[in-house]
Parts: sequence; C-alpha cells; structure tokens
Amino acid sequence: MAISNIRYGEGVTKEIGMDLQNLGARRVCLMTDKNLSQLPPVNAVLNSLAKHGINFQMYDNVRVEPTDQSFLDAIAFAKKGEFDAYVAVGGGSVIDTCKAANLYASSPASDFLDFVNAPIGKGKPVTEPLKPLIAVPTTAGTGSETTGVAIFDFKELKVKTGIASRAIKPTLGIIDPLHTLSMPERIVANSGFDVLCHALESYTALPYNMRSPCPSNPINRPAYQGSNPISDVWALHALRIVAKYLKRAIRNPEDREARANMHLASAFAGIGFGNAGVHLCHGMSYPIAGLVKTYKPKDYNVDHSLVPHGLSVVLTSPAVFSFTAQIYPERHLEAAEILGADIRTARIKDAGFILADTLRKFLFDLNVDDGLAAIGYSKADIPALVKGTLPQERVTKLSPRPQTEEDLSSLFEASMRLY
Repeated sequence: MAISNIRYGEGVTKEIGMDLQNLGARRVCLMTDKNLSQLPPVNAVLNSLAKHGINFQMYDNVRVEPTDQSFLDAIAFAKKGEFDAYVAVGGGSVIDTCKAANLYASSPASDFLDFVNAPIGKGKPVTEPLKPLIAVPTTAGTGSETTGVAIFDFKELKVKTGIASRAIKPTLGIIDPLHTLSMPERIVANSGFDVLCHALESYTALPYNMRSPCPSNPINRPAYQGSNPISDVWALHALRIVAKYLKRAIRNPEDREARANMHLASAFAGIGFGNAGVHLCHGMSYPIAGLVKTYKPKDYNVDHSLVPHGLSVVLTSPAVFSFTAQIYPERHLEAAEILGADIRTARIKDAGFILADTLRKFLFDLNVDDGLAAIGYSKADIPALVKGTLPQERVTKLSPRPQTEEDLSSLFEASMRLY
C-alpha cells in the first residue's frame, strides 16, 4: 500500500508556510488555475507563504481537464524555475499538472512519452528523486492528493491517458474542508460522482492475487494492483459517506457537515483506488471526455467544451455494473444496499440489475444528464468511443469480467439513455 501523508481539519491551510520552512524550501512553485487564483483557498495559501517569508512563483495557467500541451507548458515553467518544492491548490486538474511538472523538471533529459502509460507512451519506471509536493484539494472528487496518478487529454489521439507511478504521489495532502464551501452545485455533483465510481470500481476490481504475470522486479509493479483487503475498507467507507452526504452537499452549499464529509470521502476513496485501481467506468470515460463536441457544463467557467471527469465516468456506471456483476455479485449487491436498495429478498443473479437501478435512481434525483445522448453523442460515435477505450489497458484489465470490442459497443449503446 502507498498513500500520501494527510492532514485534515478546518483552517489547516494556514500551516503550509511552516511546512515549506520545515522542508528547507527556498524556491517554491505554486500552481493553480485562473478561476481559483481569485478565490479564498489560494488566498489562504498566499497569506501563509507571506507570513512565513516563503519565496515562490505562481503559475495560474493550469487548464481545467488538462491536455498534453497544457502539461508541457507547466513543465516548461517548472524547468525554468528550478524549484525545490511544489504546492498545488485546486482540483484534480491542478494537482495532476503539478505532479507532471515536478516529474519532468526532476528528470529533464526524459522525453514526454517516457513516463506516459503504455501503450500510448513507454510507461518507464521513474528512477530520479522528485521534489516535495504539497497538494491542497479544493474539490471533493479526484482524491489526487493521495495518488500517484496524473491524467491528461492526448489531443492528437483524442483520448485521455496519464502517468501512473508511486513516485509522483504528493508528499502531503492538506485537506481543509473550508475550501469546499466555494464550490458551485454542479462541480460538487460531478466531483462527487468521481468519488462514487472510485469506490465502486476499486471494490469490484479484479483481486490483486488474480493478476498475472508477476512483475520481474518490484519497481515494475503497477500502482493499480486490483482489489485488496486494505483498499476494500477505504472503498466501502467512502461509499457509505457518499450515500449519506452527497445529495446534501449538492443541494445546500451551506451544509458544512456534508461538504466536509465529502472532502474526506474523496481522500478515502483515493487511498482505496490509488492502490486497487479503477476499471471500466474510468476506461470508457477517457474517450467520452476526449471526443467532446460542443458540450459546456453548467457552473464551469471555461472557454472550451468539456465533459467534467466525474460526469464522463458516472454516465456509463449503470451499464458497466450490470455487465460486471456476474463475477462478484455479492459485492455488487452490498454496494447497492449501501446506496439505499432493499436487498432482503434479492436474488444473487439480479445483483447487476439491482445496482444499475439504484444508480439510475441516484442520478435521476440529482438531475444528471440523460446519458451520452444528452451530452452530444449518438450511435454513430460508438466506434470512435470504443477505439478510444482500447488503449486504456491500465484500467480496463482490472475489470473483473474481460470485455471484447463488441461488449464495449454494447455498453456505450446502453449508456446513450439512462432513464
């Protein structure tokens, strides 16, 4: 198991200047995005840096849903600055961009594709030591403050991929629930759906001891290693919090208890999936996000079309869990029960149908777009969506049930409409 150190509590952001002093940091890179640079979380960090006399440069050009080019821009900034520590303040986009900047600035002779996941990149192990990175998440979704994964959109192939290595894990995640109070409703919803799928997918992933072949050297062991007894604990705990608090966090921005709990659930699910991995909802989400046409979500202040990550993941979840349930039906039923289904008279063979139905009700209650058709896709797009899923072997191979191209086509088709 590998996780970052985590510090949690209202107002803990004010300690970040001391943390950097304790690390002996002399030149700090602070990364965020244009929206956040004007908001309270970044102000809290800036105040702490000023109070403790930390010398820093700010990069606020992170792209929401990053691309290979936006990663390269941040990497160029990091190489030029010769920083000895990094601070990321934002959602998964910011934290992932900062991980990539730290990695390539620490290994300046490496080519960009060296560390990108195979088969798109070379998937080489990281051998250079990285600089300390402190992550301050402002959304309750990706759990990126606990994981060694950085995701981006590879524009040329119109597909999302990423870098997965324990070496890029943040040194410290500062989880300050005050930062979630500035999140608009749809951002709370979409980031919450990411937590939901992280928990469900890592709990139902192929078990760690059924993966083969064993890597010839531990350095080649993947960060995502299949469901395991420790990740299971975190995944189920995160799922229970989602069931209890997500709707409240979305509906009432003043509900501090709900928002604080979702902030924790995001980290808990991150600890789970950061070691177990995710499978088909995530594997299929990357082309859904990468092939976006004109969709612009409510509450996102961006100048480009995008399908928010959590939305691209959750739209296939009813179809996916119907498909995977025949392998571990008990786990699928247990998840359905946590999310509110009455399973007292349920038959084990109906597990997939019951979990899918429970998810549909959950999404309907939260006004989620009615399937892929509602975000601009049609049956004609299915071949391209399947083609974009095929390179995502890092996650699709963790599905408990192997899938053919035909299976993927059927899953996309079943996800065109949800209700």
